[in-house]
Order: sequence, then C-alpha cells, then structure tokens
Amino acid sequence: MTHRIIQFGTSRFLQAHVDLFVHQARLAGQDVGPITVVKTTLGGDRAGRITVLKSGAPFPVRIRGLSNGAAIDEIVAVASVDQAYDVHDEWPAVVHCFVRDSDIAVSNTGDRGYDLAPVDAAHNFASPLPPRSFPAKLLALLLARFHAGGRPLLFLPTELVSRNGDRLAAILSNLAAATGQPGDFRVWLNRDVTFANTLVDRIVSAPIEPIGAVAEPYALWAIERGVFAMPLQHPDVMVVDDLEPLERLKLHILNLGHSVLADRWMRDGRDASETVRGILDDPAIARMLDAIYEDEVVPGFALQGMEAKARRYVATTLERFRNPFLEHHLSDIAQNHAAKLKNRVVAFVSWAREREPNFAAPRLGALL
Repeated sequence: MTHRIIQFGTSRFLQAHVDLFVHQARLAGQDVGPITVVKTTLGGDRAGRITVLKSGAPFPVRIRGLSNGAAIDEIVAVASVDQAYDVHDEWPAVVHCFVRDSDIAVSNTGDRGYDLAPVDAAHNFASPLPPRSFPAKLLALLLARFHAGGRPLLFLPTELVSRNGDRLAAILSNLAAATGQPGDFRVWLNRDVTFANTLVDRIVSAPIEPIGAVAEPYALWAIERGVFAMPLQHPDVMVVDDLEPLERLKLHILNLGHSVLADRWMRDGRDASETVRGILDDPAIARMLDAIYEDEVVPGFALQGMEAKARRYVATTLERFRNPFLEHHLSDIAQNHAAKLKNRVVAFVSWAREREPNFAAPRLGALL
C-alpha cells in the first residue's frame, strides 16, 4: 500500500483542512501523504493555484479566532502537497498517479460536484481524453485502476452532502451499469473501493493569494467507522459509529443560526456588507438568536436525547459567530435562502415533531 493521497479539488477549504491535517500528522511522524492535488474543472481562477502548487513549496494557512475564550492568531506553513495537475491538460499524469501511486483519495468538488453531464452516457471510457463530469472522470480512473491490477482504494469525500460516500458510490455504480462496464469491474468496485461517509466543518473565510487560506480555530473531520484503517490521527479527526448526531448539530444549530441571521438581515434591509459578527453587535438581534436557541432549538434536541450536546454546541457556535477576525458576510449566507430554510429550519421542526407532535417553535415558524 502507498500512502500518497490524490486530492480532487483546489479549494481554500481543502488547504486549511485536509492539507493542513496531513501536514501536521506528517510532522508528528505519521506515514501519510504526500498529496497530489488535481484541478477537475475547466477555467476559473484555480489555474494560478495549480501553477503555485506544482512548485511543491509550502503555503500559508492562517488560523485566527477564539478558542475557549482565548484569541488565536498563528500561521502554519503547510508542506504536505508536492504535486499538482490540471485534469484537462495532464490527464495521463492524473491517471498514472491514481492507478500507480495512490491508495487514498479525497474530494471537495463544490455544491454541484456530483452532477452528471448528459454527454457522460455516450463517453468512450477507453478514450485518452477525460469525460465531462467529476463522477465520470472518477469512473474512468477507477476503470484504469481495475485494468492495472485493481488494488483496493479508500475514498474520503468531503462534499457537504449527507452520507456523501454512499451517495458517490451509488452514482458510480449506476453510471457503470448505464455505460455497460464489465461485470467483474462492477464487482471489484463494490468490493474493493471503499467510499466512507464523512462530515467536515471549518469556516475558511478568505484566501491568501496566490495560494493559502485564513480559517477559524474550530475544525472537524468526522468519518463513519468502517472496515478500513484510518490513514491519519489528528485532534480534529474523529471516527464515529454514526454521523447523524453530528450532522444534526451542524445543520440545526450552526447552519440554522446563520439562516436566522440572514433572514433578519434581509427583512430589515440592513447594510449590504454586514457580517455575522457585525449583526450580533445589535443587542436586540443577539437576544433574538439566544432565545431561539434556548427556547426552541435546545428543547428540540432534548426530545431526541441530545440536550447536553446541543448546549455545548450552541456555546461553541456563538463563539465562532463572534470571531473578531472572521469576515463572514450575510450576503453570502443569504444565497439560496429558501432552500436553506427548508433544510435547516423546516427539517429541524419536523425532526422534533417525530418525538412530540405538538412541539412549538413560534420564532422559527415566523421565518417561514
């Protein structure tokens, strides 16, 4: 087994999360990495990042914020990345790295990263050119790996999709069937390629140009336990039996709080550049959010046997919201607001009412 990681995605989130964690694990003497970064999308502003990453030089990640009331401001020179490729210009090198050099893969391909393209169904997977969508590219890489001997692979997706590993595995299995891939390949795909379910959490507020990122102290990479060996140990990496409690805490406390504040920001027609920290400097709005957490959110979690966990997470969330170094703009949070309210607020109330049909949440209800 090799310890190289192939990483699909160049985002500043990955720089301040997976890349940083692997760097710190390597400093601690663990045999994990290094990382090959692959740019999977056409165009955009990521070409400059790939150019710098190709040098293998360390890049800065600045950790700024509050942790247990103490201010933190430190810069880490992350040195875990030593290779980088653009999938559209360097496909043969990507195939070689995936097939020969890597037994661990990670991805962070954005909100639409798992979407298939209509042309994928007609793609010739024996072609020397990459397919259009990320799942189709991954299927082509997996086919090449299978035909080269089929070593097992651990895939750790970090997209913000519930049960992301199961979702990606199902997309690939269906695509393999739809495109007529051999039965022995599909058996190998289901048996020897492990797609773990994971949950990630860290606010990465700004880039450092041309490469690097500014992030808060809080970080989490939770991975659902499975029949695989964890590639690294790190204080912010957890192996858990069930991701749902962590997903509920993040979605119905952190994300719900963001949407509550964004809703108030839009209704009041407040300053376009206002941040989460800035709006909480308004005492009336701070009291409103506190009341929603205390009178509606925590009682909802209590119905599910999670009151203590919810109270701790609320305290951590409010500290994160008041990070003096974080410029988290409400205009960004307010995008796709209706869909976010459905996932964060409506789903929370429905979840609480599974245990108590008469559960009351008047302030949250007013948002809808």
